[in-house]
Amino acid sequence: MLLMLSQWLQGLSPEFGFFRVFQYLTFRAVMAAMTALLIGLVAGPKVIRVLTSLKIGQPIRGYAMQSHLSKSGTPTMGGVLILLSIAISTLLWFDLSNRFVWIVLLVTLGFGAIGWVDDWRKVVNKDPEGMRSREKYFWQSVIGLVAALYLVFSISESSNAKVLELFISWVRSGFSLDLPPKAGLQLPFFKEVSYPLGVLGFVILTYLVIVGSSNAVNLTDGLDGLAIMPVVMVGSALGVFAYVTGSSVYSKYLFFPHIPGSGELLIFCAAMAGAGLAFLWFNAHPAQVFMGDVGALALGAALGTIAIIVRQEIVLAIMGGIFVVEALSVMLQVTWFKYTKKRYGEGRRLLKMAPLHHHFEKSGWKETQVVVRFWIITMLLCLVGLSTLKLR
Repeated sequence: MLLMLSQWLQGLSPEFGFFRVFQYLTFRAVMAAMTALLIGLVAGPKVIRVLTSLKIGQPIRGYAMQSHLSKSGTPTMGGVLILLSIAISTLLWFDLSNRFVWIVLLVTLGFGAIGWVDDWRKVVNKDPEGMRSREKYFWQSVIGLVAALYLVFSISESSNAKVLELFISWVRSGFSLDLPPKAGLQLPFFKEVSYPLGVLGFVILTYLVIVGSSNAVNLTDGLDGLAIMPVVMVGSALGVFAYVTGSSVYSKYLFFPHIPGSGELLIFCAAMAGAGLAFLWFNAHPAQVFMGDVGALALGAALGTIAIIVRQEIVLAIMGGIFVVEALSVMLQVTWFKYTKKRYGEGRRLLKMAPLHHHFEKSGWKETQVVVRFWIITMLLCLVGLSTLKLR
């Protein structure tokens, strides 16, 4: 919005030439981060007061860690603050004509809406189940598949008009159209190695990445500050990849696929980092507010969608290793429990408690130790992911 305003002012008079600074992507990214940070810090106390007055407190399950019982009643659904900060900051600083930022923003808000309904039913309607699993996954699948169908053609072309042409060509070809190499699965640490996915393969991969990352972040969000800081770090790293793939110069030099328009995602990533840090101010131990599903589902979906656009799905799995391991720990725990119950008549557990962060708590780690150590691991994994920029 401010970019369009600056261009309009420059057209009125040469005296407004200093507004040319708004043309620089890096400047707008810094300003987006600062704007989101300030919005979050200023609006945070008021949002917490509103959530408290509405008695939107986090219920603690009976089988949870005993040390967590004191958190019962802490305001949840604080993810609203994150989404508000991201949305306002992004709309202010990004190029409104950029289709990639719009799709990421819509996916983020769509998953946030699912999380909102789930949290509302749990906390306000006092329904411990919240949104039923089938219903939740149905709406997640709808948004994920719609996004996938758009992105499979959008990444392959440079404008929405050409996207429509490619879609028509795909239909006329009997749904067997080959996609360009940049729409294939990119392997890190290798120069220009891309495995063709085809339209169906791309859609399936995109669906799994978006829905999977959304639920993985949601499972990680179990301790004060545990999920939000890795989201900030991984999102910031993806912003670097977005800047590279959006630049014809840097992408060619670093052997990355050039995806016109993807550089503008740096604005969204910067806003997400600023909003995340503002939320951490209130979410640090002992937390004054929890993000709830409304924040966790939305942020995870945002990371997955950005990774798809910049063609770094594998790198996302590396940098977001904490999210991956947390999700796998739950899947393995449930699978092993069901298998042993069926075979031996008694369910057995691989971990003392799932997700993984609770296992370490049961093993004697303090909550702050788990959180900070997971942060350190994420920082190292992000450095490994960023090393793929040059080590190819």
